[in-house]
Amino acid sequence: MMNRAFDDVGATPGDCYPEPLRAEIDALNDRTYDTVSNGVCKAGSATTQEAQEEAVVTLFDTLDWLEDPRSAQRDLTGDALTEADWRLLTTHAQFGPVCVVHFKCNLRRMADRPNLDGYVRDLYQHTGVAGKVDLPSVSKHYYDSHTSVNPTRLVPMGPEIDCTAPQHRARQNNTLAQAAT
Repeated sequence: MMNRAFDDVGATPGDCYPEPLRAEIDALNDRTYDTVSNGVCKAGSATTQEAQEEAVVTLFDTLDWLEDPRSAQRDLTGDALTEADWRLLTTHAQFGPVCVVHFKCNLRRMADRPNLDGYVRDLYQHTGVAGKVDLPSVSKHYYDSHTSVNPTRLVPMGPEIDCTAPQHRARQNNTLAQAAT
């Protein structure tokens, strides 16, 4: 859908689902949807301590799994942005403001994962993305609409996250390129 559905309304050209990477993209999407994107919801809506802890452990296992390759490759499939990267961005962008507190996924902070933290800021800093991400509205939606999790509907003021801070990904790629030669 990302490759064709919005072409008539000025979508940025590019192939986010290239044929040679589709199996890898699909596998990444399956795992990250189940354990990260839906994983935070599983943790936040759990009604037993055991279910909540299982969801959080699984979530953080996947975040650890995602952290390590980011030190050796720029994007999820290597050095090409794909649908898998953009799908993961939506959960990562709201991780601090929503997932840590509202969904009780506070085992570790995103900042404790420097490679993923830089990766998310890198995606956010792509032309046209920052203007489409409204974290205060995202927070308000989650805290206001999940009354079983947040019956008071109070929305926290933070945390303050600077998605425009330098992410040092270009320097990382130069270091990787030099190490490969």
